[in-house]
Amino acid sequence: MAPIVVPFRGLSGKRRIDAPEDLRAQLALAMLGDVLTACLATDRAFLVTDDPDAVDLARELGAEHVVDPGGGQGGAVAAGLAELPDKPVLVINADLPCVVPQDLRTFAGAAELGAFGFVEADDGTTNALALPRPQLFAPLYGAGSAARFREHAVSLRYEVASAAIPNLIDDVDTRADLDRIGVRAGPRTQAALGLLRAL
Repeated sequence: MAPIVVPFRGLSGKRRIDAPEDLRAQLALAMLGDVLTACLATDRAFLVTDDPDAVDLARELGAEHVVDPGGGQGGAVAAGLAELPDKPVLVINADLPCVVPQDLRTFAGAAELGAFGFVEADDGTTNALALPRPQLFAPLYGAGSAARFREHAVSLRYEVASAAIPNLIDDVDTRADLDRIGVRAGPRTQAALGLLRAL
């Protein structure tokens, strides 16, 4: 397999979910917990964050903490990758609550075979990366980032694998996303959803 870097912005990353702030915070941590659980069932997981509740959760689950240096998602991912040896690695977003270990093992196969893998969200952003080496990363996140990651890989003369793995495509940015994923979400997210639906 491959070690996994998970960047986490905390509550500030989920402002589009229509819910009270305390419930949005619980939901963000619940999704993170489900993602880290899947990651830790496959390999070492490195959580990059400055959120103290997320740090506590990482310690509880057995993930390793890397301090977020600031500068957005690209800076966070770069900090996590700096901890890793020269071998295949995954980068997985923290808002993919349906992910299971088999998804990660399948996705890692691209990097293990020497290809640059990515998962494109429905809006053209990037939910996950599979890198043959950590040094191949470039901070290209933001609107339309999937196309930029593809161009980056091609410029480095790497084969590119666009992975259509449903549980890695289905990220959560809005209340409608939560309704769409429904019972496919992990147990922590399901519990938080129960509180949200009780409003």
